[in-house]
Amino acid sequence: MSVPDATRIEAALEATWPAAATRRVGAFTFRDGRGGGKRVSAATAGGLPATAEIEAALAAFAAAGLPALFRLRPGQEALDAALAARGLAPADPTLLLAAPVAAVAAPPAFLTVLPAEAPLAVMAELWAEGGTGPERLQVMARAAGPKTALLAREDDRPAGAAFVALDREVAMVHALAVLPRFRRRGIAERLVRGAAHWAAGRGATAIAVATVEANAPARALFAALGFIAAGRYWYRSA
Repeated sequence: MSVPDATRIEAALEATWPAAATRRVGAFTFRDGRGGGKRVSAATAGGLPATAEIEAALAAFAAAGLPALFRLRPGQEALDAALAARGLAPADPTLLLAAPVAAVAAPPAFLTVLPAEAPLAVMAELWAEGGTGPERLQVMARAAGPKTALLAREDDRPAGAAFVALDREVAMVHALAVLPRFRRRGIAERLVRGAAHWAAGRGATAIAVATVEANAPARALFAALGFIAAGRYWYRSA
């Protein structure tokens, strides 16, 4: 079974991890992330905007009192070079990974992975240990489609959490985190399989995730689960 292409996964990423607001500045889409991280705060454009449009985008960041931040994808090397020439540095090359839901889904053992309609306080505390703070919880709250937060338990204690949301047939996994003292015990795999099991029950046919290329443990986990690279993106920032 094939997996979605990069364009489809990027659309699901936008829908399931949404900015607070967007607006157009010439060829660029600007996002108001309200502290929710680069994904919901970076400007994007199709193709190569004109020089005047690039300058207008940079001016818009300056007028808002924000450092310039752009997200780029393959095929936009000319725009990448134009931003580099203006002093913006590359950051966080990221892979889009995907797999068929049916190949990943597995029902979790009793009371080892628990779904919740909204993140529980214990999940918020767990995520906060890894740097996922209240601003990112607000991103989860903004996701409009079917969604759930998953809590993994180990030794009768909270050990990990993840957020999964649907955009039609694609399920996106976000905020996958395992407390350091519980790592290397299969908890992340349990969460991803549980996310796929939840998504399969709601009609999803594919499951996807965005992970930075430098995160070798995450890449190894998803490769072992049968995820393949479907696309990539990176940032240029002031």
